[in-house]
Amino acid sequence: MASRVHQPLESDEFDFILARADGPVLAYFCGTWPKVVKVCKEMDVVAGEVAGDYEGRLTVVRADMTRCPGPTKRFGVTGAPAFVLIKNGEAVAEAGAMDRAGFKDFLDSHL
Repeated sequence: MASRVHQPLESDEFDFILARADGPVLAYFCGTWPKVVKVCKEMDVVAGEVAGDYEGRLTVVRADMTRCPGPTKRFGVTGAPAFVLIKNGEAVAEAGAMDRAGFKDFLDSHL
């Protein structure tokens, strides 16, 4: 995954990144349990590409649901992979797994 994607190790670090972000944040919630690992690894690639495509306009944060339970609960995430677009600390849109073109449409309609 591209180094442009922040990867907090705990909830407090996620909140720190969110507070420091200039503009909207795309929070990517992933899981490590066997049923979702493959899809989450595929979404790692897409999240990295999106971070590059929208650099300067969007901050991308990859949050492991187990390590970051606070944000997971706060944004109502119940499964992985899940993407939440956050503006001014509030969730404005949500999406599941999709390809790069789908993300472009999703983000362009909400940014």
